[in-house]
Amino acid sequence: MTASDRPRSIGDLLRRAAADRPGATAIVEGSSRISWSDLEARVDRLAAALGAEGLAEGDRVALQAPASIDFVSVYLAALQAGLVVVPVNPGYTAAELDHILSDSGASFLVSGSVTTVADASRLRSTHPALTGIAVAARSGAADVPTVTDLARRSSSGGLHRDRTGEDLAVLLYTSGTSGRPKGAMLTVRALLANLAQFGALQPAPVSSLDVVYLPLPLFHVFGLNAGLGMALYFGATVVLSPKFDAAAALEAIVTERATVVVGAPLEFAVWANTDGFAQAFDGVRLALSGSAPLPPELVSEYARIGIALFEGYGLTEAAPVIALNLVPAAEQASGWIEPKPGSIGRPLPGVEVRLLDSDGEIVEAGDLGTLEVRGDNLFSGYWPDAADGPRSSGRADEDGWFTTGDLAVADDDGDLYLVGRRSDLILVNGFNVYPAEVEAVLSKLPGVGEVAVLGEPDANNSEAVIAYVVAATGATLDPDVLVEQASRSLARFKLPKRIIEVAALPHTATGKVMKWRLRPDRQREIDQAAGSSQG
Repeated sequence: MTASDRPRSIGDLLRRAAADRPGATAIVEGSSRISWSDLEARVDRLAAALGAEGLAEGDRVALQAPASIDFVSVYLAALQAGLVVVPVNPGYTAAELDHILSDSGASFLVSGSVTTVADASRLRSTHPALTGIAVAARSGAADVPTVTDLARRSSSGGLHRDRTGEDLAVLLYTSGTSGRPKGAMLTVRALLANLAQFGALQPAPVSSLDVVYLPLPLFHVFGLNAGLGMALYFGATVVLSPKFDAAAALEAIVTERATVVVGAPLEFAVWANTDGFAQAFDGVRLALSGSAPLPPELVSEYARIGIALFEGYGLTEAAPVIALNLVPAAEQASGWIEPKPGSIGRPLPGVEVRLLDSDGEIVEAGDLGTLEVRGDNLFSGYWPDAADGPRSSGRADEDGWFTTGDLAVADDDGDLYLVGRRSDLILVNGFNVYPAEVEAVLSKLPGVGEVAVLGEPDANNSEAVIAYVVAATGATLDPDVLVEQASRSLARFKLPKRIIEVAALPHTATGKVMKWRLRPDRQREIDQAAGSSQG
């Protein structure tokens, strides 16, 4: 790609695809589908409509909708109108939505939530900056137009205030695995850089002839940029799924002749235990997992049916992909080497990583270190003052490195293996215990369906290992037996002091366990904060 052909905005990706393949299908949502040319025309009308609402460049548009043609249309239209998109989880409570609207100062809200739309009057009175609300649904209320209504209000487009370069494009609130969400500022530069880094892989992993099945929420950075953004970048058809249903998903993969599947480990695990799994994936040539660690045994299960299941690693703050075990074959440009189970692979082209010890020194292969990243795909800091970003105060201000907080090791080939979060590290009488190691052992024991491990202060100025365990269907657990079985693989100081059986673990939309919700004191703190913000 020459410099003159290089996209300057997200809208350029849409316009390029519409020019190259106007009649080809751009998006499939259930029985609905839209071509690239029709999507471009709809985005043009919506951009003009948003401008007619009196929204100025840089104003924030909160987008709380399931993965849909409406979501994609509003996302692209807002950026074309010079606005900043604030994706919001449709499952958020009123208090959680209030926090994001207040913190971002959103001027407009598009929501697919019936509860939110019914709450429109209160939202307007609670948030003075909020001047308009629309609904991403087939019908709206008397004073709440639909996205389609907005598009119809403008017979033609013509508003092109595209966000470019260092312009803030997306204010994406982190998933809140460790507490209250804060907004990561993703510029157009960061979003496009990550797509170009992915596109620099040889051979190119995706082409305009591919059909990408994407059962991920678009309010999350993985679905938004690694999924939708990737499809836009290559001009590929993307099949969306507003909600996850394993059997329906496999049927859609077959019906739409999907060649690329991008999902989270939870989805790949459910599919592997669903009737028709192998047949549905028969036409899939590339399967990519991300957003949470991929169990090695799941990689093996897909290999059994001839599917190489690749794993990526990233952060909201990196827009999002940092590393991928989609490693090109060494001697020919016709494929990739088999993924190493448990490895997140190597950095994308244009992304640098390093592993540092507690003294800030780079570690050798096989030694544990804190993972830092540098590249044009990094965010600009947290809203609103760009605090804690790669260009903020401290060492990062000098050389652009951002500390991920993740612990990892690299093998002699340079392939990375995640160990856990530094913030999750448990200190038991001065010895380091990594929850991921304990979880890996417990999860393989008979009768265990899912497990989360964390530390809890004890009376000796130390910490104790606590395991929250979900029983497999029909199983009965005995904590003493579990500890005895785990002792065959774990040193004594790594064994859980307590095993607490729970009906289910709390997850984010992409499958990460929200461990902070398992801490009763932290849960009370969050609930109190949410209550005060609503009041």
